[in-house]
Amino acid sequence: MKAQVLKTYDEKLAGDRWVVEENVPDPKIVKSTDVIVRVGGAGVCRTDLHIIEGVWKPHMDPTGDQLLPLIMGHENAGWIEEVGKEVEGLKRGDPVIVHPKITGGTCLACRRGFDMHGPGKFPGLDCDGGYAEFICTSERNIVPLPRTLAPKEVAPYADAGLTAYRAVKKATRHLLPGESCVVIGAGGLGHIGIQCLKAMCAADVIVVDKSDASLALAAKSGADKTVKADGNEVEAVLELTGGVGAEAVIDFVGEKGTTSKGLKMTRPMGSYYIVGYGEDIKIPTVDLIISERNIIGNLVGTWAELTELMALADRGLVHLATAEYKLSEANQALHDLNAGKIHGRAVLIP
Repeated sequence: MKAQVLKTYDEKLAGDRWVVEENVPDPKIVKSTDVIVRVGGAGVCRTDLHIIEGVWKPHMDPTGDQLLPLIMGHENAGWIEEVGKEVEGLKRGDPVIVHPKITGGTCLACRRGFDMHGPGKFPGLDCDGGYAEFICTSERNIVPLPRTLAPKEVAPYADAGLTAYRAVKKATRHLLPGESCVVIGAGGLGHIGIQCLKAMCAADVIVVDKSDASLALAAKSGADKTVKADGNEVEAVLELTGGVGAEAVIDFVGEKGTTSKGLKMTRPMGSYYIVGYGEDIKIPTVDLIISERNIIGNLVGTWAELTELMALADRGLVHLATAEYKLSEANQALHDLNAGKIHGRAVLIP
């Protein structure tokens, strides 16, 4: 099969070509519960850029000589191609989306439904993923798609959408009508998060972004108010929230100063949900004590939450803004993402 392969790290993201197209062996059924998926769409994620620059190296490849070469791609959807002998209820040609973390299912975290915290493999990060024509996963990772949803249209939901949905689901458990939720970043994750918020609660949604195009996407996605990140965004949000800040702030950026600004936008007893990453969170402990603000991390989501998200998509309550690229155009997609040219999500189509 054809695949786009990462062979070397590029710490400064200065190279012209980060992945190389190669013919590699097709994945094979090894376990009786394995499933081979013919990839119909593979999302291009900012995490892929972080993998290229080595941010994940201390976690996934500490010695620097075990992981590469790697086929990236952890947001995958497609059609069932082949199944192991113990797999039931799936047949060749069925459209599916793939939960990104493969686990055995017997650890306590998995039995409670939190596979992303169980031991296992994460295709695209620590083993070969979906920048290819086929990918091997487990029957436990398969979510059947409604016939209304095409794989290439939903692939980024497998991580970007799922992560956004999980953070929103946490926030909407306490958001009430008349309260406010700030969304920092209206890009690939943010525009999904905005739609989920509007579908799941009646709070006012305030979106902060530095890009006019992203703010336009935010408004199209249902934002009640938009704020330009021009250096005065904290003051603007405080003015919109009566001077006290929002009950919830969901930060899909997590770098370049958004963490300190996001916390300043969070009202006393409010919650700051950090989704994006790239910098440290620094706040005096006494400030947390006095304000009783919560800082909550968010990692992907559960199989059940991916199923819930597909139900929202099936009902037309969330839509993905996508830019399609051929698999052979993977380098162009990655460079466009790095340059901020993609508003929404890029998808590679074999």
